[in-house]
Amino acid sequence: MLFVVAVAANLVQHKPLFTAERMKPKLSKISVFKGAKRLFSIRALVDFAKGILKLVIVASVVVWLVFPEWERLDLVMTLEFIDVLHLMQALALRILMGVVVIMAFIAGLDFMFQRAQHLKRQRMSKQDIKDEMKQSEGDPMVRARIRQIRSERARRRMMASVPTADVVVTNPTHYSVALKYNDDTMNAPVVVAKGIDAVAQRIRKVAEENDIPLVENPPVARALYATVEIDDEIDPEHYQA
Repeated sequence: MLFVVAVAANLVQHKPLFTAERMKPKLSKISVFKGAKRLFSIRALVDFAKGILKLVIVASVVVWLVFPEWERLDLVMTLEFIDVLHLMQALALRILMGVVVIMAFIAGLDFMFQRAQHLKRQRMSKQDIKDEMKQSEGDPMVRARIRQIRSERARRRMMASVPTADVVVTNPTHYSVALKYNDDTMNAPVVVAKGIDAVAQRIRKVAEENDIPLVENPPVARALYATVEIDDEIDPEHYQA
């Protein structure tokens, strides 16, 4: 009786699926090592422990339901067959209902546990994707650091070119553009350095240390900074003016 009730309760919790395809033997799937690995894996042990726990709980519920009727069961031999049948039917129904309720409760707990595990695996999968993107595209922090290093190197090279300038056009406080011009090799003055605020002040300081003349012309300084890149010639409209 206990075995039948346990099987019935398990069928209530897990819907059976019958298919002839699964019954076909497949030699490719026979592997002693893989079978042992599946048998002794953590997940298999957890499932085994859960199965044992379910059986213990079901057995406890059955004992709890049958024990109050134990004295009546002693009188079975003195009862008529129809009375015995009614007694067994009522007791079986009571046991079945108790087992169904407790198995439904266990199934609910198992569902919540499985869902939590699924969400955990999803979070791990997302983290794996992020890690893979970092490996393929580079860590954003590393890329930012590389850009910063390149910018600092470019700024140092630019500042090293300031002493070669012939004139520095200033705002005078916010913009500085250092120009170099050689009649023999250049068609127009070339921007060798430019900057705003702190960089502009450094350009002016280096120019003063190297006796390079400073020319205050805010419109031209702003226009040169906005329109001409370093090592490019300036437009004629700027130096003709």
